[in-house]
Amino acid sequence: MFDSKVLALVLRICARLMDLWLGVEIHACLIKRGFALDLYLNSALINFYGSCWGIESANQVFYEMPDTEDSLWNEVIMANLRNERWMEALELFRDMNMSGGKAYGGTIVKVLQTCVKMGALKEGKQIHGFVFRRGLEFNLSICNSLISMYSKNERLELARIVFESMRDRNLSSWNSIISGYAGLGCLNDARNLFHEMEVSGVRPDIVTWNCLLSGHSLHGSYKEVLYILQRMQGVGLRLNSGSITSVIKAVIKLGFINMGKEIHGYVIRNVLDNDVYVGTSLLDMYVKNNCLTNARVVFNNMKNRNIFAWNSLISGYSYKGLFEDAEKLLTQMKKEGIKPDLVTWNCLVSGYSMWGCSKEALAVIHRIRSFGLTPNVVSWTALISGCSQNESYRDSFEFFIQMLEEGIKPNSATISSLLRTCAGLSLLQKGEEIHCLSIKDGFTEDVYVGTALIDMYSKSGKLKNAHKVFKKIQNKTLASWNCMIMGFAIYGFGREVISLFDEMCGVGVQPDSITFTAILSGCKNAGLVDEGWKYFDGMSMYYNIIPTIEHYSCMVDLLGRAGYLDEARDFIRNMPLKPDATIWGALLGSCKIHNNIEYAEFAAKKLFELEPHNSANYVLMMNLYAISNRWEDVEHVKDLMGVLGVKNLQVWSWIQIDCKIHFFSAEGKPHPDAGEIYFELYNLVSEMKKEGYVPDISCVYQNIDEVEKDKVLLRHTEKLAITYGLMKMKSSTPIRVIKNTRMCTDCHTAAKYMSLVRNHEIIIKDGIRFHHFRVGKCSCNDCW
Repeated sequence: MFDSKVLALVLRICARLMDLWLGVEIHACLIKRGFALDLYLNSALINFYGSCWGIESANQVFYEMPDTEDSLWNEVIMANLRNERWMEALELFRDMNMSGGKAYGGTIVKVLQTCVKMGALKEGKQIHGFVFRRGLEFNLSICNSLISMYSKNERLELARIVFESMRDRNLSSWNSIISGYAGLGCLNDARNLFHEMEVSGVRPDIVTWNCLLSGHSLHGSYKEVLYILQRMQGVGLRLNSGSITSVIKAVIKLGFINMGKEIHGYVIRNVLDNDVYVGTSLLDMYVKNNCLTNARVVFNNMKNRNIFAWNSLISGYSYKGLFEDAEKLLTQMKKEGIKPDLVTWNCLVSGYSMWGCSKEALAVIHRIRSFGLTPNVVSWTALISGCSQNESYRDSFEFFIQMLEEGIKPNSATISSLLRTCAGLSLLQKGEEIHCLSIKDGFTEDVYVGTALIDMYSKSGKLKNAHKVFKKIQNKTLASWNCMIMGFAIYGFGREVISLFDEMCGVGVQPDSITFTAILSGCKNAGLVDEGWKYFDGMSMYYNIIPTIEHYSCMVDLLGRAGYLDEARDFIRNMPLKPDATIWGALLGSCKIHNNIEYAEFAAKKLFELEPHNSANYVLMMNLYAISNRWEDVEHVKDLMGVLGVKNLQVWSWIQIDCKIHFFSAEGKPHPDAGEIYFELYNLVSEMKKEGYVPDISCVYQNIDEVEKDKVLLRHTEKLAITYGLMKMKSSTPIRVIKNTRMCTDCHTAAKYMSLVRNHEIIIKDGIRFHHFRVGKCSCNDCW
């Protein structure tokens, strides 16, 4: 006759083999033979029913038992945990304690791991109290689980108390506490613990090193990741797939493609390329470094391609505009039985939209539906964002309306894209509406939305509002600082630019090349020559940033505008980069300001070669020749434009009044109220002349008499827009005019007098910067 232990063993074998009915027969046999109260058999029954008939059956068996010994409590708790019935397991654990049952060490460890999965800090603390009451506070496995539970619930101070109170620590103890600190971004503490671990004689293993690697990679300390990698190689440690994926992420962010290729070689030599995560990481690295040929080789050699690998390569082709390759890959994907998911389709939407193919992008959204999926907020935001980047601003708003009509709520990325659209068009009222929407939907705490708001307000003539938003951002990113610095720069507030830069450095944010473009722009617009030299020289000296062509262009503009044309010419001759159109354009613009025809002709010759169809360069030269009464040269430039087929850029200005945009064009259809506008402008000019205004007829490059030149000046579009604003807007509301080209000196002077005689603030955004006119003065201090 079988004893109970043998029968219990048979039941556990049934559970493992999933032999449902044999186990039930044995259960019936046990009841008949009087084994219903046997401890071993009841534990085996709970295990059998939990494995074969579902956890409800196992729990029913447990609750029907007349006596519940400790082993049965532990068995049923573990059965619930194996079936991922987390709450039931915790309730059973609590009931066991209430009834005086004793939890085994292994059960406590598993229940604490459940608290990690559920984020159940309160229950975890209660279990910690139970551990104290049972005198288990020095159990090594339990302490390690407590450290992990507190760390994963972001309570490092409690995890550290447990760690420090341990009599004995093993490798797992150190790994748990280091992992906790590294995972939550407390990288200095993690490194200090690592050092303490080495001093205490415990040798770090691959898990320890990987904790440091993943923590630094996760929290953006990418150079430190490479330093840790160097140390790992120094101690002769062999990297595993976890190490490789963290290192590759750092390589991607740093753009160190050559190092990435070295890592790839290591992967092949150590036969790690069969790991799907390593393969996908390598593929992603090549895609994001524009090495699509290498990415395709990695993809073709992958034995187990997951959906992430397919999506990564499709996104790579899409973002490069290689849509035929992307579509072929999509077809191949379907043939191999891999169903495209929303990420796959969104990659195509984003790619088409980025390349200005909004119709094709919208067609992909329709294709998503045909495959039984529903386009989500990411799909629509990709479409809206791409249109914004390509300056298809009207399409951005139209797609946003379609998105709302389909019942899809915008997210922070959608809001940021729409704000970029408003910034591009300087649509203040629309931007303020979207700001209200972001407040309503709770997006104002999002740093990306905050940064987009700064950009929108700066480019829409409300710098004070931009600064208010900036000050409210809690965790400012480098992009936030750069955006605000550039905002001050385009208004010509050079001192504020420098002050904000010092503040940024003071809080430990390291500048990048964009920061210095903004600083040099601020110095240029404020005429701060010495300061400009200081920051230009300091880029490479103190911040290890190599100046780009944009920085050299700012310096040429700064020197030229300040009247140092010889220095600007020498600077161009000695610069290590080949001068491009922005360099020669900066010099030509400066020559116009200082009426230096010799240097202007030299710069113009270069520009005519580099940009033969850019009409702005020809217009500048005609202006210069006209000022000097060199009318033959003016005609020569006109003839040159005719031969090359260069057409004058259409000049326009617009103003928004009561949500309606009023457009004024130099050559297009006149405004419906043109008669009233000119009548008001004539009266306004008369008032201005009494205050000392003298029209600057040198701004007219036509060979006509002075009376006719005066009339030409009155037709300048910004004058018409300002006048209309004065006619229609309340005196307390600043007039905001947008112009697509640089203001002429006469319009700049006229705007100052208009603000004086009508006591009205006027803000003009021209093709270069902002001008804020108050009581006869401009924010640029005539340094433009």
